[in-house]
Amino acid sequence: MPLTLDLTGRVALVTGGGRGVGRGVTRRLLAAGATVVSCGRGEPDAPLPAGAEHRTADVRDAEQVRALVEGIAAGHGRLDLVVNNAGGAPYALAAEASPRFAAAIVGLNLLAPLTVAQEANRVMRRQDDGGHIINISSESARRASPGTAAYGAAKAGLENLTRTLAVEWAPLVRVNAITVGPVRTEQAYLHYGDEAGVAAVAKTIALGRLAEPDDVGDMCVLLASPLASYVNGTAILLDGGGTRPAFLDAANADHP
Repeated sequence: MPLTLDLTGRVALVTGGGRGVGRGVTRRLLAAGATVVSCGRGEPDAPLPAGAEHRTADVRDAEQVRALVEGIAAGHGRLDLVVNNAGGAPYALAAEASPRFAAAIVGLNLLAPLTVAQEANRVMRRQDDGGHIINISSESARRASPGTAAYGAAKAGLENLTRTLAVEWAPLVRVNAITVGPVRTEQAYLHYGDEAGVAAVAKTIALGRLAEPDDVGDMCVLLASPLASYVNGTAILLDGGGTRPAFLDAANADHP
């Protein structure tokens, strides 16, 4: 088998593909030759990367998701890749967040990706070569997530869901996740503040910078390519080497 990252002829759906990480994923899949359909609850804030399609759908609504997935399959003849990217959460301390708020966050970040995956699986199983589902997770799934407790718990659930679906749906449909650290998007200021805040956060990361949306997109291209055909049921950590342990800065031991 030739070693290639060429996705020509492949059809991909990227949920929330109009901005942030999703926009980077859309851009890099297009660059690899894939046909890319992005979806969102409304029209994108800015024009999509050239060549991408946009369809309006709320991924929390099962009927809309079914219509979206079946429509892509009917229009393009197939569906090879789904990137479950839509998600996120505003800052809210757990002691102050309402049950309705928590349910909405879990619904968007865990239940919606399951719904999309279920519909995609139905289409992919009709194809001789199946398909691939990539769930975009967060390092909040693996550490304490103060201020975004429901989000962190949902992402932890998403990683478990990834492993379970990978077993249930193999070998025809592969399911993987990408566990993403801090990313520099147009909304980075909500979490890190101004440029000084972003720079300070970057200094805590081993590679000295936040991820760019294209970094996540490149990992999606790799996972969707033949080079990753034996990768299934895993969550790849994309965090630039992680952050420096806080205790090293707090300790006063003498290390020559």
